[in-house]
Amino acid sequence: MKKKLISMTLALSCAVVWSFAFPLIKIGLALFEVAPGDTGAKTLFAGIRFFAAGVFVLITSKFAGRDMRIKTKNDLFGVLLFGLVNTALHYFFYYIGLSNQSGSRSAVIDSMSTFILIVLACIIFKDEKMTALKAAGCLLGICGIITVNLGGQTGESFTLSGDGMLILSAVFSALGGILTRIVSKNTDILAATGISLSFGGMLMMIFGFFMGGRLNVINVQGVLIMLALILISVYGFSVYNKLLCSNPVGDIAIFNSLIPILGVLLSCLILSEPFRIQYAAAGFLSAAGVLLVNIHKENSKNNSYREETI
Repeated sequence: MKKKLISMTLALSCAVVWSFAFPLIKIGLALFEVAPGDTGAKTLFAGIRFFAAGVFVLITSKFAGRDMRIKTKNDLFGVLLFGLVNTALHYFFYYIGLSNQSGSRSAVIDSMSTFILIVLACIIFKDEKMTALKAAGCLLGICGIITVNLGGQTGESFTLSGDGMLILSAVFSALGGILTRIVSKNTDILAATGISLSFGGMLMMIFGFFMGGRLNVINVQGVLIMLALILISVYGFSVYNKLLCSNPVGDIAIFNSLIPILGVLLSCLILSEPFRIQYAAAGFLSAAGVLLVNIHKENSKNNSYREETI
């Protein structure tokens, strides 16, 4: 996964797969007849998805001969913290925000996690450096998030229950990306991914149940949507977390900027949501941010190559 072409292709595939989650979650909640204000049921729905995905990753990792051992208590604490942040808290706020906002708008706001992760990685990891071009790229990405909140129509203005929850989700998602590299130093990343998903999913199921959440309506279509969401989590988290451990964080995280563009298109196509002009502007700003970060990386590689050659 350290080969450039392979890592880029896999990172792109994760972005494509994850972009389908925006419309599928809204369809799934509707099929299970989860009311817009039923926070408990939404949390239970998400918990079932991630718990099942985590169990699937653990089983397949075991059969693949991966090292499933957690060597010390500190390693166990790190993995459980990883599950709390990257799964339970991240997706608790994500599901609440998405259910209270359009899929298109949610996709763009959620991309904030990409730029937060890049900034945090530059602060925490020595091999990640912040430059003027990279900072400008992140700033353009953030401007894209602001743009999507401008000129909204009825139901499209900033709300704490929608946009506010999605912003909190983006923050915890970025922190989860940082924890991925930290946890993987002493624990096999697929084992850590499986444990974190199942542990975080279990917490969400417990919280959702005690908040009164129930999935009273079960049907074939809803089960199929749930299975699709489980497979999205299995593939997305397993591949993405492995890529983060094998490559500089910025090289991989920047591909997540494609998710809002794909998410907007899929939400408009699948959910028949209207396409707003501010989504196009936000997508343009985010794409410009990606371009600036990639220009920075190419220049850095060329400079490193010249120095090594000299």
